[in-house]
Amino acid sequence: MSKLTKKQKIIQEKLDPEKSYSVDEAMEIMQSVKSEKFDESVDISVKLGVDPNKSDQNVRGAVTLPNSLGKDVIVAVFADGDKADEANTAGADFVGMDDLSEKFTKEEISVDVVIATNSAMKVVGKLGQVLGPKGLMPNPKVGTVSDDVATAIKNVKAGQVRFRTDKNGIIHGSIGKVAFESSKIKANASALLEELKKLKPASAKGVYINNISLSSSMGPGIKINSGELV
Repeated sequence: MSKLTKKQKIIQEKLDPEKSYSVDEAMEIMQSVKSEKFDESVDISVKLGVDPNKSDQNVRGAVTLPNSLGKDVIVAVFADGDKADEANTAGADFVGMDDLSEKFTKEEISVDVVIATNSAMKVVGKLGQVLGPKGLMPNPKVGTVSDDVATAIKNVKAGQVRFRTDKNGIIHGSIGKVAFESSKIKANASALLEELKKLKPASAKGVYINNISLSSSMGPGIKINSGELV
């Protein structure tokens, strides 16, 4: 039988998989086993009371967190003319049309978010097989198809989380860094849950927000007492 690592021993001592923890307790556990090499992200998973097999119960949207994500967000914008100038001024990392499309096709660039003006979607639409699998396809429901490119860039740079239910009806997203104070993680989690409540499908029955868990990039999932967040 293999020996437990120091990190595994700490987790085993501090974490009861049957117990629900406060955000403060969860952050204390994550910080006690954090990596010394990099600042890990704090991720949230929320099990929703929806049937993901029904199209009218797929939950999708975006929310700008009050305490950002603690990381630089690389943004590409498909726009031309004045809108391209606007995007450059607003801090976009890559701006273009056919030339930008070619960079994505040749996998010459890597970004976190792709934004497009409405008129640029004629170019972006041809990139479905390139952007789709990476979750980068612009969508008006999450604010990444917009003619107000400056605001769209500001939102994603400030810490906008885009989310959608997976095949199991679970929402996943990053809400900060392990180095954050627990109050900031709590505020970010609450903002996401508040947005999820607004998007509850009319046809969804029973309890809507079920299990909530937090985890660090390299750590275990920790069940959270939802009472302090919802």
